[in-house]
Amino acid sequence: MAVVAAATLWLATCADAGPAPVMQASMQPQPEPPPPDRVAPREIRSPLGSYLAGRLAHHENDTAAAVRYFSRALAEDPENLDLLRQTYLAMHAEGRMFEAVTLARRVVEINPKSPIAALTLAIEAIRIDDLDAAHGYLNALPLDGYNNILVPVLRAWANVGRERFDAAREALKVLDERDALAAFRDFHVALIEDLAGNTTEAEQAYRSTLSAQPGGTYRAVAAFGSFLERNGRPEAALEVYEGFQAEHPDNVWLEPAFARVASGQTPERTVRDGREGAAELLFGVASALVQQNAFGAALLYARAALHLRPGFDSAELLLSEILGALERPAEAISAYQAIPPDSPLHWSMRLRVAANLDELDRNEEAVAELRAMAAERPERTDALLALGSLMRSKERWIEAVAAYDEAIARIAKPEERHWRALYARGIALERSKQWQRGEQDFLKALELRPDQPYVMNYLGYSWVDKGVNLERALKMIERAVELRPNDGYIIDSLGWALYRMGKFEDSAEQLERAVELRPEDPTINDHLGDAYWRVGRRIEARFQWRRALALEPEEEETVATIEVKILNGLSPSAAAADDGS
Repeated sequence: MAVVAAATLWLATCADAGPAPVMQASMQPQPEPPPPDRVAPREIRSPLGSYLAGRLAHHENDTAAAVRYFSRALAEDPENLDLLRQTYLAMHAEGRMFEAVTLARRVVEINPKSPIAALTLAIEAIRIDDLDAAHGYLNALPLDGYNNILVPVLRAWANVGRERFDAAREALKVLDERDALAAFRDFHVALIEDLAGNTTEAEQAYRSTLSAQPGGTYRAVAAFGSFLERNGRPEAALEVYEGFQAEHPDNVWLEPAFARVASGQTPERTVRDGREGAAELLFGVASALVQQNAFGAALLYARAALHLRPGFDSAELLLSEILGALERPAEAISAYQAIPPDSPLHWSMRLRVAANLDELDRNEEAVAELRAMAAERPERTDALLALGSLMRSKERWIEAVAAYDEAIARIAKPEERHWRALYARGIALERSKQWQRGEQDFLKALELRPDQPYVMNYLGYSWVDKGVNLERALKMIERAVELRPNDGYIIDSLGWALYRMGKFEDSAEQLERAVELRPEDPTINDHLGDAYWRVGRRIEARFQWRRALALEPEEEETVATIEVKILNGLSPSAAAADDGS
């Protein structure tokens, strides 16, 4: 059913390497196999072939192969600016920053106005504390896009590296008239004034940063809390931490901070010098790009942040998230595992490693890790909920229900935020033919979060499919459509509810909208075929059924049903009981 696809979407997150030598093969050192999510590159000899293979590898987000191919092509044509640029970018994306810097210098020698290469060289100049070079490269950059924030803030941090705080403040003044950049500006003003020892100005800027978002971001909260603790105000720090925790009650990142306040220990600064301040900026830009799903660009900034500040755990976590989004789970796992056990982010890292193990079809390892985590922290539900989601993704519905049961049993008193767990278990229960329990979960989820569109859609669709509570189901689905007017799955539910109630003309109209929004979904196309048949549009009905077959429905029973409809059409039956067969 289309509603299952909608729920799944919402709830989520070898080529031949050439002949081996024949003589004494067993004595030769054997290359390590590529990670499971990376394809071994083909042996291509011609420069043009290497260039084209590099472009393909880049398109497929395989930067290791892109580096190999572009480097070969560049060796044959070392002054080719496009090849230089492509190889440099691949090196940068792969995290081979020292080689990327060398190539960036060659790019700038040929084209001094190359903005990306100049930015890389400015970052390298900050890393080695070459203030004059940093300013030179930054002055050459155009002030557009993210450079509007990058250039002035990098200038500021370059000056901080030499303890030129007045020059740093002057560099940031250009941001005063740009309200859209206020959160970035205020955070970096706070960090700089904190380093300069200006506690009044630092606190004002920290508070300004936190006011931009309820509870603040983790990095801003951690920095402000550290500032307050270091200045002898642990109670104020605790208030800041509790504000964040109230907005993110299941988050574990501040557990060490709470423990530190309780023990009276003094924390380190969040940012200790100009290099780390610049890394913080690059991390912030990478995070913003991830929010826009611009993962390729985010990867470059995350790599640069780690080049400036090796071991930066927040950047490691973000890098891993980016690699996972780029469908490189083996590398994502390696990046996650760079986060040390004493990091506040270590628990989150383990959850994400399990998800990536599942992506690599190392399911039993993922299950074992999640089980171990659930045993370690019997008060927490996140590992068990992740286990339930893993089982649900494999359509192992009974095991998913069991995991969700364990998780929900740990919730002493369900709160609004727990509606997701009930919704997820309800889906697993419905799919495992335990409808009575599933229905109760959906109703409880709506009690906790009234008008939640995905829950209303799933429950309403299920009622319609069973031919019960049709009027209530229709109102529920109509409300879901009001809240999500461009969701093809929810509009499909509305169309199908109208169909089951015998309102075929209205049904066809809604299902046409659903197909426009989700043309690739076989269930929605099948539903539209049924509606067309009922309104006498027989040729179009068979076209939609054939299209549904071409889209390869997962269930064999559905395929057989559609094939019969193509041959015989729909038999006349009571509209409310009609299931399209």
